Amino acid sequence: MAADERPDLDDRFDDAPVGHEQVHLDARDLPPPKPLRETLERLAELDEETVLVQTNDRRPQHLYPRLEDRGYEYETVADGDAAITAIWPA
Repeated sequence: MAADERPDLDDRFDDAPVGHEQVHLDARDLPPPKPLRETLERLAELDEETVLVQTNDRRPQHLYPRLEDRGYEYETVADGDAAITAIWPA
């Protein structure tokens, strides 16, 4: 996936809310723990009608429990060499 491509939630995810504003974070080139930290910081800045879409080079396994603790839902899909995770308030 090219850096300027944006995943379309309508096509890639089963559970993520559609029709919401999306904010994208490409974390593929960030060393740990920056993807986790930047994702949580971005989420804290968003309103309840916005979905954060994170692109990473793998499923963000360490992020999932933190999202659950903070009351977020998420869905991750594989896309070639990337994992795309949609995150939204529960």
